[in-house]
Amino acid sequence: MEITTFIKTLERDGQLLADLAEQAGTDALVPTCPPWRVADLLRHTGSVHRWAAGFVGEGRLEPVAFPDAPELAGAELFAWFREGHAALVRTLTEAPAEVQCWTFLPTAAPSALAFWARRQAHETAVHRMDAEAALGIAFSAVEPGFAEDGLDELLTGFHARPRSRVRTPEPRVLRVRAADTGAVWTVHLSSEPARTVRGATDEPVDCELSGEAAWLYAALWNRLPLAGPGVTGDLGLARLWSETAGI
Repeated sequence: MEITTFIKTLERDGQLLADLAEQAGTDALVPTCPPWRVADLLRHTGSVHRWAAGFVGEGRLEPVAFPDAPELAGAELFAWFREGHAALVRTLTEAPAEVQCWTFLPTAAPSALAFWARRQAHETAVHRMDAEAALGIAFSAVEPGFAEDGLDELLTGFHARPRSRVRTPEPRVLRVRAADTGAVWTVHLSSEPARTVRGATDEPVDCELSGEAAWLYAALWNRLPLAGPGVTGDLGLARLWSETAGI
């Protein structure tokens, strides 16, 4: 996907997140991220936006500590969130294509700018779902190509890291199949970090997760139950994912 597409998605979902949060109110519970309330959601996502903007805007080559959010409330908290979100969008839009800065996932990105535009688009899209959950409404549509990209980042990036807790005592194989885009991932689980291969393989699988990319995106990010007719084979592996895959 193009960097500009990620930035447009980030801009739209961040604005929507703020609007939904205002409707729900800062004390509303976020059922997809217990025990968070909407105020926690705003503080977390607003801090992430500022943290990411710092790497790109200042060309930071080393990791820095995650910033603490200020103890704001009410209108001041919403204004602080919107300010940080707008600054991130502006930073990514104005950054030179060749900017050099720190990134943190093992899968290669075309550039540092592409990495951060992609990561923040998905960060904000998932937390926009949290704001919708706090308001008690259905998730807004996720474009299939964007959902496929987010699944790829999750499976080949986040869960390839040593900190991933999705482990099994004995080798097991999980297949993820996006029915609408045709994308397939084969996830090899063991006592080591997961090893994900793009595409189907000839090996037998223990569990398959199949459905539209948008459903898989929400379910594998633990925003929807990983259950139903799209989950076949060993349901214990689906439960394992739900219990251990939190980022």
